[in-house]
Amino acid sequence: MYKPIRFIPDDTKIPFIKWSRFGFMFSGVLCIASVLLFIFIGLNFGVDFKGGTNVIVRPGAGVEINTLRESVSGMGFEGAELQNFGTNGDILIRLPIAEGGDQAQQATVDKLKEGLGTGVEVLSVDSVGPKVSGELTQQGILAVVVAILCILVYVWMRFEWQFAIGAVVSLLHDVLLTIGLFCLLQIEFNLSTIAAILTIIGYSLNDTVVVFDRIREFLRKYKAMGLADLLDFSLNSVLPRTILTSVTTMLALIALYAFGGEVLANFTFTMIWGVIIGTYSSIFVAAPVLILLGSKRDWSDAAKAANARP
Repeated sequence: MYKPIRFIPDDTKIPFIKWSRFGFMFSGVLCIASVLLFIFIGLNFGVDFKGGTNVIVRPGAGVEINTLRESVSGMGFEGAELQNFGTNGDILIRLPIAEGGDQAQQATVDKLKEGLGTGVEVLSVDSVGPKVSGELTQQGILAVVVAILCILVYVWMRFEWQFAIGAVVSLLHDVLLTIGLFCLLQIEFNLSTIAAILTIIGYSLNDTVVVFDRIREFLRKYKAMGLADLLDFSLNSVLPRTILTSVTTMLALIALYAFGGEVLANFTFTMIWGVIIGTYSSIFVAAPVLILLGSKRDWSDAAKAANARP
């Protein structure tokens, strides 16, 4: 007889709230480390945010990146960066912003193409001016802030303020750790990364709302149970669903990361990280915050009317 695959047994009794103190300390250390990394190392902003030109070239046979680096340096391009791109031997040349506006930037690209010669094929050129990059930076930050504020209002209206605070703390935790990872690994931070962070916020919120729905259900059902025991019971009851969702999402993202090419690499890598910390924060950050803030046993109008009867 066929038996469904279960990553987690249905009758788990893991003491999540007991372990939450260690989770808070672990998350606190990581958040502080992320802030320090952001202050002292900073993000590796891509062309989208700091402006400049990305030129992807495919050198001919026998042309190595060191040879190409010497050629670009000999043309007088100060601050130019070269790195391997993709799996076909392509090379990414990143040029800083040229003073003088768009015409100066185009002249720089033309000079680079002429200097590289016919032995190097130029595949793509992507230029962003300083004004556009500044606007993109402001809009990217605004998008993340507005998303978190809207989530605060949504969860507050659907549950109560303690749940809203728990959800926002969890989301800020996820965003901060993602930024810290990018600072540590110096992965290029661009518009696709902002899109990935917004997607992480949505995924983490969905996971958190599922947990909160079960907690709210049990708060009304088991009125004599202590809050810590009730939270453990709620988390264990949704754990199989949470792990199954995370594993299936991870399988799709890993396949996309492995075979999606360099264009999708940053987005999928950020999403893989986001699924991991989003699942962790829903269990070890969002729910335990209710212990710190306290929560009503039942806040429905029907319950208030029943409690008011003599």
